[in-house]
Amino acid sequence: MAALHVYERPPEGVAADWTMPQNWPQFTDAEHRTWDLLVERQSRALDGLACDAFLTGLDILRLSKPGIPDFAELNPRLARATGWEVVAVPGVIPNDAFFTHLSERRFPAANFLRSAESLDYSEEPDLFHDLFGHLPMLTDPVFADFLVAYGKAGVKAERCSSVDTLGRLYLHTVEFGLIQEHDALRAFGAGLLSSISETVHAVTAPDVRRIAFDLERVMQTDYLFDEFQRSYFVIESFDHLLKVTAETDFEPIYKRLRDAPLFAPGAACLGDRLVLLGV
Repeated sequence: MAALHVYERPPEGVAADWTMPQNWPQFTDAEHRTWDLLVERQSRALDGLACDAFLTGLDILRLSKPGIPDFAELNPRLARATGWEVVAVPGVIPNDAFFTHLSERRFPAANFLRSAESLDYSEEPDLFHDLFGHLPMLTDPVFADFLVAYGKAGVKAERCSSVDTLGRLYLHTVEFGLIQEHDALRAFGAGLLSSISETVHAVTAPDVRRIAFDLERVMQTDYLFDEFQRSYFVIESFDHLLKVTAETDFEPIYKRLRDAPLFAPGAACLGDRLVLLGV
């Protein structure tokens, strides 16, 4: 990923906790049109591919103003749903700040939008990925509690230098996760739901490995940044994902995996339970 909006220290105008004013009036008419086009295209395409919680949560984006949501209008709705709020940040922020925000029910959203020439792909997480991809899931109480539990686990992982290991749990669930729902597979990960082409790939492609969620397997599996994933992990429910994250003592897992090799994307491993299409 090109280091376009990646920071080691807060730039001018950004607070010590990495938050900044959204300054909604700064967005241009062209950016608002780009946002509307992205939302219209993606929303129309996701029926039958996205999980129920995401489709229900999309309503929170349908606010009174056209274009990019104004956090001043958005946050009261989100707070009423699950107690969360969205905070603007300049881009990719350090792990400790990110985990702290999650643990305190704040979701950091990059305060910039991809260009109209990059509708199908953005090199880095932008406002569309962060709001459209993540926000609908934060209206689901169970998933919202899972992200709090993950944030708290992340704060602890920082202390024992195991952020990369825990980060693979985030990538394989929050970004690229699938769920079994209505006797079918549905996407709930933001990296999928903000990219219709990868959503279709993850849910329907016959040559993809779809593996029943196993915490340690997930945390030992590498992932791809610049191409579609070759394996996706399938959870049975958000309740199960919350329970596993909130109740697990991660330190023994970190110790077991510290010197263990990563499983390559798409690798077949002994003990994998594959989830077949139509099951």
